Amino acid sequence: MNIQELIQKDIEHFYAVEIPESLIQIQKTKKEFKGHLTVVVFPLLKISKKNPEQTATEIGEYLIKNQSFILEYNVIKGFLNLTVAAAYWIRTLNEIHENKTYGIKIAGEDAPLVMIEYSSPNTNKPLHLGHIRNNFLGYSISEILKANGNKVVKTNIVNDRGIHICKSMLAWKNWGNGETPESTGKKGDHLVGDYYVKFDQEYKKELAKWEATGLTLKEAEEKSQLMAGAREMLRKWEAGDLETVALWKKMNVWVYAGFDETYKALGVDFDKIYYESETYLEGKEKVLEGIEKGIFYKKEDGSVWADLTPDGLDEKLLLRADGTSVYMTQDIGTAKLRFDDYPIQKMIYVVGNEQNYHFQILSLLLDKLGFEFGKGLVHFSYGMVELPEGKMKSREGTVVDADDLIEEMICTAKETSKELGKLEDCSAEEAQAVSRIVGLGALKYFILKVDPRKNMVFNPKESIDFNGNTGPFIQYAYARIQSVLRRGREYINLRSSCAFTINEKEENLIQLMSEFPAIVREAADDLSPAVIANYVYDLVKEYNQFYHDYSILREENEGLRRFRLMLSLNVGKIIQTGLALLGIQAPERM
Repeated sequence: MNIQELIQKDIEHFYAVEIPESLIQIQKTKKEFKGHLTVVVFPLLKISKKNPEQTATEIGEYLIKNQSFILEYNVIKGFLNLTVAAAYWIRTLNEIHENKTYGIKIAGEDAPLVMIEYSSPNTNKPLHLGHIRNNFLGYSISEILKANGNKVVKTNIVNDRGIHICKSMLAWKNWGNGETPESTGKKGDHLVGDYYVKFDQEYKKELAKWEATGLTLKEAEEKSQLMAGAREMLRKWEAGDLETVALWKKMNVWVYAGFDETYKALGVDFDKIYYESETYLEGKEKVLEGIEKGIFYKKEDGSVWADLTPDGLDEKLLLRADGTSVYMTQDIGTAKLRFDDYPIQKMIYVVGNEQNYHFQILSLLLDKLGFEFGKGLVHFSYGMVELPEGKMKSREGTVVDADDLIEEMICTAKETSKELGKLEDCSAEEAQAVSRIVGLGALKYFILKVDPRKNMVFNPKESIDFNGNTGPFIQYAYARIQSVLRRGREYINLRSSCAFTINEKEENLIQLMSEFPAIVREAADDLSPAVIANYVYDLVKEYNQFYHDYSILREENEGLRRFRLMLSLNVGKIIQTGLALLGIQAPERM
């Protein structure tokens, strides 16, 4: 049991009743008061039948008599502040040290299986800053759930069909002159993305010509030959037209190669990739079954709809009049295939909050179609990423490209490190490797430290700062700890004795370290990497204050020197574990 569980048991013994966990509130003592832990006694007043001060005092007296690790207590109104003996903190440090997977729960044979979908790119454009937040969140949540004893399948659904894909295809066919990634020297996803932008540019020119003749925008859109061509291409693709399918396959191969390169650079991966081109037919089949069962209905033009007005929503299109499917149909098919493939206990979709309504409908439709997992789907809805200049738009070519951003972060990390003299002892290869680790660490940390449900503004310059709440600040602290350990490795004792006195900063540091398993659980419960990120930052701040105020290798008391090295070793262990849960590397040298 940890200290809080022991205190809870003692309180139950004292009152000789089983007390709901929610009524026993134990928290860290505020810095302005003496003590390590504070018991909030107000929820216990119905059991004690006494006022707050009397209740706190009688619990404090009982704990002093029954727990040797409680040194003293003080009462401030309805708060019981407890001071814990140094021997307890030293014992805690020894336990942390001996636990090689501290804070991590390994999945057992019958552990629940959770599937997490993230990334979900379109094959008409390269990954951009919005995808970066999605990928980092999805990967980190997967690692956090694994650390809580779950089996996890990381999955990706590639949007490789639809009108947007046909726009890129048509633009390449019209204006590409046979260009390939090899002939242009461009990554395939960038080349295809350029033609998506080209389509939009030419489409706007066409609309402007029609509007100049006096037509309204809607009338101009109906007259557009370019958009009609894209729709016809989609119809041909779904009909299996050989020429159209061959072009689609060729351009998708270019894009997949580009995606793989970007995923590798980002440090994310997947256990299973699904493709909408392979799942949409399953969805169409389920929709047609839904018509037969009276769940869906056809309109006169042949389009298929779901009437969700009885559920407080509106009508939802599932198949267009020409028989082509929409995103919702594809998602129904993908969900079916996934649950056919895996015995999933929980399905989590990592998708931006712009799709809240979509997933509300998907859950309802799956339930109506008789899928038991329908209502249990979890939409992890995260906020959008914006730049200081505002929102990004793919078809206008105003997005921040993921590859460009990665390169910029690595270069900025290198320049900043050089200015601070942190790469002086490194070879050119080492300097590049460290710059990559620091640049990507800065990018990941800056994005993941923010509550995922909030919109955020990404500022590259702010993210690479060796001071403040940043990835490089934490990485540098870890590298410094490793440097201390390399110089003092011979002094580290596997178990520290109590033949010395530890100070308040050391006690506070161990207390913070002891909270790590609870932090990992909280991050999983909230599906929030920000919980881990900000805990690691707090741990580093606390350690830096200790490092600044107290000598480690020059400490004359050998027992205390060994203790401080062991303390540093385990702070480093927790930093490394915490960063790994965020998908961030902890460099040995910086």
